[in-house]
Amino acid sequence: MKEEVSVKRQCYNPYLPSWEYIPDAEPKVFGQRLYIYGSHDLFGAKEYCEGDYVCWSTPVDDLSDWRYEGVIFKKQDTPWNKKNQSYYAPDVVRGTDGRYYLYYSVANTSITSVAVCDKPAGKYQYLGDVHFPDGRVYGSKPEDWFMFDPAVLVDDDGRVFLYVGSGQKSNGQFGHEIKGLFVMELSSDMLTIVSEPTIIMPADFDPKKPNYWEGPSIRHIGEWYYLVYPATDITGLNYAMSLFPDKGFIHKGPIHSSSDIGLEGRKLMNAAYPMGNSHGGMVCVHGQWYIFDHRTTNGAKRNRQAVAEPIEIRADGTIRMVESTSCGLNGGPLKGTGTYPAYIACVLHHAGTFGLRNPMGGPEITQDGPDYEPPEPGEREVTIETERTAPKAYISKMKNGSIAGFRYFDLNESTHIAVTVRGAGGVLELLPGEKGPVIASIPIAGTADWTTAGVKFNARRLALESRRPIDSCPLYFRYKGKGTLDILSITLA
Repeated sequence: MKEEVSVKRQCYNPYLPSWEYIPDAEPKVFGQRLYIYGSHDLFGAKEYCEGDYVCWSTPVDDLSDWRYEGVIFKKQDTPWNKKNQSYYAPDVVRGTDGRYYLYYSVANTSITSVAVCDKPAGKYQYLGDVHFPDGRVYGSKPEDWFMFDPAVLVDDDGRVFLYVGSGQKSNGQFGHEIKGLFVMELSSDMLTIVSEPTIIMPADFDPKKPNYWEGPSIRHIGEWYYLVYPATDITGLNYAMSLFPDKGFIHKGPIHSSSDIGLEGRKLMNAAYPMGNSHGGMVCVHGQWYIFDHRTTNGAKRNRQAVAEPIEIRADGTIRMVESTSCGLNGGPLKGTGTYPAYIACVLHHAGTFGLRNPMGGPEITQDGPDYEPPEPGEREVTIETERTAPKAYISKMKNGSIAGFRYFDLNESTHIAVTVRGAGGVLELLPGEKGPVIASIPIAGTADWTTAGVKFNARRLALESRRPIDSCPLYFRYKGKGTLDILSITLA
């Protein structure tokens, strides 16, 4: 745990502890804290979202000080969920009555359910299912459109809008028509439908177009309404804009992909990081906007970790796509001194053949040990010292030609670099990018135990070759050798 102590007041991606797997994050500021509501993957799980809903929060004045709020809603808390089916991506809003409403769906159903709490991160209580004025639950009849991944807006005038739906043809197995994304207005009781469902982004199964797939997130910012959503299962988050909450949304472009797909023309077969699905939303903290998303780990789509990046909303309301970084919520590059866990790599892939590679394969972030369950708040204090039993995360399965990249660091005071590794022998080459001249070479002796090796390097040459200022420089490592190598941490001095 020593490496985490040295950088604990900085914030990097993933922003939660390495043993926590919270995808589909909806970030919301309530009072002076930023709360994260998402699904809950379990490390090594075979299915999505096998855990109960948990919550994390951090002060708006310190985005590195994340606190585990504990389990807020269990699978058995929905009275009719007799088989303890998983909960999918939720949303939480503050109602006009000042209470907090959790919207969610139970796996393999077409019903949107609601739970309520007096506090943002308290124990939520089941309230009911979204229904018509006569009490009939939407999704209880075959003619109802398929509902999935609810997003909710309590608008400035107090009107409440529910956004649900799917663009996945496979969801037709549940007996409802797949119409895409549709919206319904709810009454102030947060449950009763008071308008007919209206399609605002139709399902269109052409994978070459940025059509609606799943996972909406809605925000009202100034005069504009923003819908953030994944356009396909693998290419990242896109957004659409409208002057109205229930019509007129126009696709504007991508915002973020944890694999950098679409960034500066990057294609699927040149993914910078193992690909998986996306789901997230935007939040503003002290005037700075951020996009929250997730990434895959462990060579599986169902072990996802939370990541975030700062974004800029331009004067015309549009948003430029941002790259994935290691520094995320840090407010700037990481310090060029100290020890950093290798799991903060934002670029991770094999060498490929003829410039192409399996976008789902390559080295991966993983951990030793099973899924870790932290103590509930109040059971005992959760500190770095008491969490020594938590599994360590690291990069695994680096093989000849594999790349691991970290963005960005202030290298003004950096003269030495070291890595803690295990596995096959060989050399780790320090590069200015995914390609480029070798800046330094770190010899690696083959060992089954973690061992550290390091060398001097020329930070100014690295900055020059990367075409970046020295106070915002990337670090890329290319492994050369036989067999596979694991990387636990990197140290700069």
